[in-house]
Amino acid sequence: MVIQQPSNQIKLTNVSLVRLKKGKKRFEIACYKNKVLEWRSGIETDLDNVLQIPSVFLNVSKGQTAPSAELAKAFGKGVSVDDIILEILRKGELQVGEKERSAQLERVHNEVVSIVASRLVDPRTKRVYTSGMIEKALDMLSSMAHQQQSQPQSQQEKPSTNPITPNLLGTPATNEPGESKPNATSTISSTAPSQSSSTTTSTTTTHHKTATWTGVTTTKSAKSQALDAMRALIAHQPIPVARARMRLRITCSTSVLKQAVKAPKTPAPSGGKNTDDGEAGGEQKAPGTVKDKILSFIEQVETQDVVGSEWEIVGFVEPGAFKGLSDFVGGETRGQGRVEVLDMAVTHEE
Repeated sequence: MVIQQPSNQIKLTNVSLVRLKKGKKRFEIACYKNKVLEWRSGIETDLDNVLQIPSVFLNVSKGQTAPSAELAKAFGKGVSVDDIILEILRKGELQVGEKERSAQLERVHNEVVSIVASRLVDPRTKRVYTSGMIEKALDMLSSMAHQQQSQPQSQQEKPSTNPITPNLLGTPATNEPGESKPNATSTISSTAPSQSSSTTTSTTTTHHKTATWTGVTTTKSAKSQALDAMRALIAHQPIPVARARMRLRITCSTSVLKQAVKAPKTPAPSGGKNTDDGEAGGEQKAPGTVKDKILSFIEQVETQDVVGSEWEIVGFVEPGAFKGLSDFVGGETRGQGRVEVLDMAVTHEE
């Protein structure tokens, strides 16, 4: 029995635990806060700055060190304590206190709000919102999502004895782009139980699942959570928001500008009947040229000029159209055109 005296007591304050279960035993090491993440990312290389005590424990809070026999049984004979510590650091699960988790959550939350505030604008004035307004809008969406999750299942589903549900809102079941009606899914599925309606219902349900916002977590990156938050804000519109436009420069050789754009191959209609233009599927020429197609992606043209044998245009594009424009220019021009991003989010600040 260990006699606890001031001379042999070690107060583990400001400690983070790294735990690893191996051989039906759980082993722990005591580390300094934030140093484990720095060591794993390669910023910190000195183990003395990472470890509080260079020992392996069965229970750090009780000061119970792991016997050599237990270490040899779990990690193998001949493995040094330093190698065991390194393995626990690499593969172990990091345990932090409540204050550290709260601080990390707050840090991710602030980063998410900052990203969203820099990418969304008022669609009428094209001005950015303050971080406080974005935070309040996200809190509204989070409260709505938690209320919907807390509702009983019987209230969310309509009884099967009533096959027709009246539209109490007096509006069409089909939503406008970017809008979300609370009873859209149930109205569509009950009033028109056809194949097209079922497809619309599944699409709407998927849209609602991907456009919900329940709050920030520490298990996902701030960037991916910011994208989810922007989708939810645009879908539900607690405040009028839209994605800030991108400012691009498209450069293309003048020799390919007047080439006709070829439509992708489409399957022939059922029964093998020819289409109105006399072709049964296959590759068809779409109306317009390469230049017309590029201009169709651009929402607003800033400058347009021909320099030598190259055509250059600078304009504003919706972020959702950027990938399509980039793929089209890269594929249709066969390397004779390029797309450059001049500004990721064009906003008008106060």
